[in-house]
Amino acid sequence: MKNKRLIGIIAGLAALVVASLIYSSMNKPAAKVEQKVAKVGVLQFVSHPSLDLIYQGIQDGLAEEGYKGDQVKIDFMNSEGDQSKVATMSKQLVANGNDVVVGIATPAAQGLASATKDLPVIMAAITDPIGANLVKDLKKPGGNITGVSDHNPAEQQVELIKTLTPNVKTIGALYSSSEDNSKTQVEEFKAYAEKAGLTVETFSVPSTNEIASTVNVMTSKVDAIWVPIDNTIASAFSTVVSSNQTAKKPIYPSATAMVEAGGLASVVVDQHDLGVATGKMIAKVLKGEKPADTPVNVFSTGKSVINKKLAQELGITIPESVLKEAGQVIE
Repeated sequence: MKNKRLIGIIAGLAALVVASLIYSSMNKPAAKVEQKVAKVGVLQFVSHPSLDLIYQGIQDGLAEEGYKGDQVKIDFMNSEGDQSKVATMSKQLVANGNDVVVGIATPAAQGLASATKDLPVIMAAITDPIGANLVKDLKKPGGNITGVSDHNPAEQQVELIKTLTPNVKTIGALYSSSEDNSKTQVEEFKAYAEKAGLTVETFSVPSTNEIASTVNVMTSKVDAIWVPIDNTIASAFSTVVSSNQTAKKPIYPSATAMVEAGGLASVVVDQHDLGVATGKMIAKVLKGEKPADTPVNVFSTGKSVINKKLAQELGITIPESVLKEAGQVIE
């Protein structure tokens, strides 16, 4: 009888201990799971408003996907147009332990592509990824590179030039000879322009130092100036405008910031939207997607930007239909 009683007491105590342990485990604060901070290396080729907008868009796109504040660390570098710095900074960004690296503009993406064959490389604002030897196929990039392409809407630009300045017969294409993507754009623009009955004369410069003298020569030979998406020209666009002050030829650039800075009009791809799309693609790769299997996102259509104030100064009347359809009108 005593043994039964003792066994009962022991069983009761064991039950109390088990219940206590269960209660304790149920009310114990959950262990804090430390989320890994994403490390993103960004190399911007040069400072100018269009590329700055892309970088801002990248940050906004990452934030929309949850990579903001303490969740992401951005390792940002700017080569300021120095090709030797592109190579050095690319190697440094790869060595810094970043999870993914991003090249804003073709030379930056090419530098990163040369620096690593393993780390994911995301292109931002690359007009011709295939021509730049960054990917072999836009739909199936292969390798460690993918990204976003800003294909210049050349056909729309030609149509706008003919609409706003019907008397223009010869257009001077001003571009940098050191940028592969610019050469591709000029060829495409020339094909559309000549199909529309226009003549295109090409003027290339090796650096910003030759822009002023080149513009002085070209304005005596052409009726208007066209500029592709070109980082060298964009970084010194004020020189293009000032060198054209006497001739006052209408300038058709390929970025909103350049229209605002003295261009007459253009059809452009929104640079901030381009950056946001890049940021979202970076997020996909951070979450596990492989660049080799991620198609390049191509922005190929744009909206017109009209500098109405400059048009008035040049004595050019902008049709109301064009103003109504414009994405932006600068008064």
